Amino acid sequence: MNPYLDVILRSAAVYFFMVIALRVFGKKELSQLNTADVILILLISNAVQNAMVGSDTSLWGGLAAATVLFAINFTLKKLMYRFKRFSEFMQEKPEILIHDGNLDFKILSKLSITSDELREAMREHGVEYFKDVKLAMLEIDGNISIISGDTNLKQTHFKRRRKHKSLSGGN
Repeated sequence: MNPYLDVILRSAAVYFFMVIALRVFGKKELSQLNTADVILILLISNAVQNAMVGSDTSLWGGLAAATVLFAINFTLKKLMYRFKRFSEFMQEKPEILIHDGNLDFKILSKLSITSDELREAMREHGVEYFKDVKLAMLEIDGNISIISGDTNLKQTHFKRRRKHKSLSGGN
C-alpha cells in the first residue's frame, strides 16, 4: 500500500473515532478546559499520533495526516450546515435547566449539574435566586445561558467538576 494512502486512511479512522468519542462523552466536556483536561488532550494526541502516521515520521507524513484532519473537519462542518438532520445527529441539543424559576431536576440530574454549579452560573450573571431566572439553558457548546429579565444577557462557561472519573478530566 502507498505509505501516504496508509497515513490518510489511519488519520481518517482516528478522526472519526474521536468524533464518536466526543459524541458519546458529550461536547459539554470541552466547554471550559482545566489542567486535567489539557493533560488529557495532550495525552490523547500523543496516543493517536502513531495510530495516524504509523512508522512514517517524515515531514510529508505529518503534513498528510494534518491535511486529512483539516479536510474531514471542513467537510463535516459543511455537511452540518447543509443538512439539518446530520447536524442534529452530530450536535447535542440545548437543554432547559430552569424555566420561570422552576428547576428541571430530571435534566439537571441527567447532565450531572449540581445546584452549586447552577448557582455559580447565576452569580456570574448577577442573579441571586432561582425564582429570578426566567430561563437557564445549557447550550450545545457547553455554556449556560441565563435570562433573568435583565437587559444584560451573558453566557457562563459551565465547568463540570467530576470526582473519581480520571478519563473525562474535570469538566
